[in-house]
Amino acid sequence: MKSKLTATALAVALATGLTVSNAQQGKLSNDSVKIGVLTDMSGVYAEYGGQGAVTAAKMAVEDFGGKMFGKPIEVLNADHQNKPDIAKNVTQQWFDRDGVDMTVENLNSSVALAVTALGKEKNKITIVNGAASARLTNEDCAPATSIHYLMDTNALGKVVGQAVVKNGGNTWYFLTADYAFGHSLEKDTGNVVKAAGGKVLGAVRHPLNTGDFSSFLLQAQSSGAKVVGLANAGGDTVNSIKAAAEFGITKKQSLAALLMLLTDVHAIGLNTAQGLYLTEGWYWDLNKESRDWTKRYEAIMKKKPNSNHASVYSATLHYLNAVKAAGTDDTATVMKKMHDTPINDMFAKGGKIRADGRMVHDMYLFQVKSPAESKAPGDYYNLRGTVKGEDAFQSLADGSCTVAKK
Repeated sequence: MKSKLTATALAVALATGLTVSNAQQGKLSNDSVKIGVLTDMSGVYAEYGGQGAVTAAKMAVEDFGGKMFGKPIEVLNADHQNKPDIAKNVTQQWFDRDGVDMTVENLNSSVALAVTALGKEKNKITIVNGAASARLTNEDCAPATSIHYLMDTNALGKVVGQAVVKNGGNTWYFLTADYAFGHSLEKDTGNVVKAAGGKVLGAVRHPLNTGDFSSFLLQAQSSGAKVVGLANAGGDTVNSIKAAAEFGITKKQSLAALLMLLTDVHAIGLNTAQGLYLTEGWYWDLNKESRDWTKRYEAIMKKKPNSNHASVYSATLHYLNAVKAAGTDDTATVMKKMHDTPINDMFAKGGKIRADGRMVHDMYLFQVKSPAESKAPGDYYNLRGTVKGEDAFQSLADGSCTVAKK
């Protein structure tokens, strides 16, 4: 009898030990963690995201240690060419064939809307960084599987729109990229302008990656508006600002760059961009942490990162830490851990993922320096204000993500 008890106790002890060991090791599907960086590698948003986003994700994996529970962490990347159908096909192959657990970046709002819908269908995590349409946490939200990390059209329009109207720019005309992002940015900024006591006199819409802005700018000029709001991004913002300067439009009308990143300012040049107000969620020269990370990024890429690149690093590292803490890469378990854990890193302090999938963090109002003020390449911004995340982003109550309100 004694030997039976001993044998039973030993078996229980062994089983318990194995359970503890397994819990410490964690459980991974396909014995690995795979992250897909879906971005524009060759088109109008290549500088906005592109290789810089891939590098940022790889830096996060390296800083994490390169392995999860002793298993490799892999980073895949693909060029979606700014086409939602290509993005969806690539992502479906990643999920179904390659065992990708999470996609990050998902630049371009049309791409992001297609990919987040697929992630919802496949129960896979999709983190959106470069895309800005507020639809992603409103009518097209997928909070069980998707996180909108960097910015959105509500925050972009609110911070810049309020500042410009306050400074006397009370009549607006929009130059808008003709797809989901541009439409959202025009609508959301227009609402801010009108709420602040300004007027919207009209809008003209241009194709993505257009080669000639002359006819669109002439319509904006003829409107007589004090402010031409640029509801576009990347190469379109760069080219429209350059063209406006060439046509002399900026001598009579002000430009409001509603989504402009550091890489865009670099491409435009300070002579043309100086004085512009813009909103960003991060800047390399904000503090010691941001400067230290930038030195490492710059050693690889030979140029300064923008806020999108920094947010890809942060989102990737937050995901990896959540998998480690959860002990599994199961989507629901990891998403809960990501929602429950505040984000405190070189990108954000006190960042919080809300029930609708919106990552709420501080936003900043910058003004582009003059050439005389700039001390080195990349030294482009004067900080004009900090807007707390809860004030910058649309509130959960005002949003239309019905799932988050249940």
